[in-house]
Amino acid sequence: MRASSEFLATLVLVLVSVSSVAHGDPLVPALIIFGDSVVDVGNNNNLNTLIKSNFPPYGRDFVNHRPTGRFCNGKLATDFTAEYLGFTSYPPAYLSRDAIGNALLTGANFASAASGLYDSTANLYRAITLTQQLNYYREYQTKLVNMAGNNGANNIISGAIHLLSAGSSDYIQNYYINPLVSRIYTPDQFSDILIRSYTTFIQNLYGLGARRIGVTTLPPTGCLPAAITLFGAGSNQCVARLNQDAIAFNNKLNSTSLSLQDRLPGLKLVVFDIYQPLLDMVTKPSDNGKPPILQ
Repeated sequence: MRASSEFLATLVLVLVSVSSVAHGDPLVPALIIFGDSVVDVGNNNNLNTLIKSNFPPYGRDFVNHRPTGRFCNGKLATDFTAEYLGFTSYPPAYLSRDAIGNALLTGANFASAASGLYDSTANLYRAITLTQQLNYYREYQTKLVNMAGNNGANNIISGAIHLLSAGSSDYIQNYYINPLVSRIYTPDQFSDILIRSYTTFIQNLYGLGARRIGVTTLPPTGCLPAAITLFGAGSNQCVARLNQDAIAFNNKLNSTSLSLQDRLPGLKLVVFDIYQPLLDMVTKPSDNGKPPILQ
C-alpha cells in the first residue's frame, strides 16, 4: 500500500540515524505506541467496553488468521513499522498477558480504540484515556528499571521511537454526534482543545525521557466509511466539511509541533502526513493499484 510505504520510509529516515545501527540489530531499542483504534493491538479486549474487535472477521488475514483485538483484517501500519525497524515481534498490548518480562524490553502498546486527544472521548466509550495511557507508560518505565537498571532503562526510553495516532475519534465519535460538545464549541474551538491536550501530552512524554516522537495527522475524516454513512446525506462521496475540519486541525498540529521542537532541547518530533496519501487513495484509486469505483 502506497500510504503505508511512505509512512514507513519517512519514519525510518527522519527518526533513525541509520549509520549508527549495528548490522542485524533493530534500528532502535524499542517501539512505544499510544493512541486509538488505528494502532490498538488488543488493549480493549481487557476492558469493559463495547468497542472491541476480538471476533471474526477481524484478524482473518493476520499471521495466525485469528482476531487479536486489532481493528483490521490483517496487520496494522505499526506492525509493518516494527518489521521495517528490524523487530522480530510486535509491541504487546500493555494490558495483555503478553506484556511481561523480556517482551517489554523492546516496547509496548498503550493504545485503546475510541480513545482520543480529548479524555472525554475515551470516557464516553470506557476506553483508556490518553492521560491513563501515559500513567501506564510511567508504570512500564518502572518495570524497565527493574529489568534493565536505571541506565539501561534510560537508554531504551531515550532511543525508542514513540508513536501517537489519535484525533479521529474525537471528531467522529464525539464532536460530530455529541450536541453537548458541538453546541458549545465551534470546530475551530474544539480543535484548540485538542491541540492543548496534544501539547500537554508531548511535554509530559518529553519529561519522562522520550526524545524521538512521531505523530500522525488526521486522515481525511470525511472519507471514512462511518463519516459518509452518518453525515453523507445518502451520498457515497467524501463529506467536504469534515475534511476541511481535518485540514484545519492538521495545520495547527504542524505549527504546534514545530514550536514544541524549538522549545524542548534534544527533541525530534516528526508529524507524518497521512491525510494526503489516504485522500489520493480514495480520489485516485487507479494511481494506487485499485480500479476506480463505478458510479
